Amino acid sequence: MRGASVGALLCLLTPALAHAQRPHRLIVDAKSSLAWWQVDPHLQHLWATTCPGEPSWRPGEGRSAGWSVYGRPDPETDKWDAHSDTIRVPLYPRITARPLCKEAVHGYVVAADPVNGRGVRGEIIIKTDSLVMGEDRRAWVARKEVFETGRYPEIRFRLDSLVNVSRQADTLTGTAVGVLSLHGRDTTMSAAVTIYPDSEAGGIRVRAKFRANARPFAAYFWPGCNYRGCFFSLGVRTGIWKHFFWGVDLVLRPEGPPA
Repeated sequence: MRGASVGALLCLLTPALAHAQRPHRLIVDAKSSLAWWQVDPHLQHLWATTCPGEPSWRPGEGRSAGWSVYGRPDPETDKWDAHSDTIRVPLYPRITARPLCKEAVHGYVVAADPVNGRGVRGEIIIKTDSLVMGEDRRAWVARKEVFETGRYPEIRFRLDSLVNVSRQADTLTGTAVGVLSLHGRDTTMSAAVTIYPDSEAGGIRVRAKFRANARPFAAYFWPGCNYRGCFFSLGVRTGIWKHFFWGVDLVLRPEGPPA
């Protein structure tokens, strides 16, 4: 339960965020924030994170040497099949936000009224070469063939608005609308968002998840690539991909020194 600790955090943050007349700027804590992607069906290996040091995360089947996986095997994840799963996304969500991550996610959010999610805009930047799959050959294919990190080192999401906002206790839910910049192309996308104060992380926790149909998604961002002829090593050539998911789990803090 977040209870009293959340109340104490709100007491600290609310005066700084709610009572000033100018818009409030929050910045991403890069050490405590992460990004991820996952394919449906994931084929027991098609997912990645920028925070492999997070204890709850596990690499997929056929992982490279050097990975320590704790706990009992997940029979639903470890069996090899093309079972579609759009519910367990991401497969290994982070429970507790800790400063264990690569500094791969940066950005800011400006809000006229952060307590109620009004007048929100900002930008989130992800370093594509920091997305880890846990298997060296697949990671190389993802970086060189899919994301082409040498030419396109960043994924950007420009947040234009937060809509359909609702509040339950100290938690806001809504839809983030903005422009996704990936592989040299831009498109408007929306993400389901959950926002709440996290006393353990010492900031505002933001979880966002995007979902897209795989075929048009791949065709738009990789227009020179025939869907059934590219990314063979990651399974796209089989035409088996149905959905592509990506998201972030951020910790935001007020800009400037703490009061």
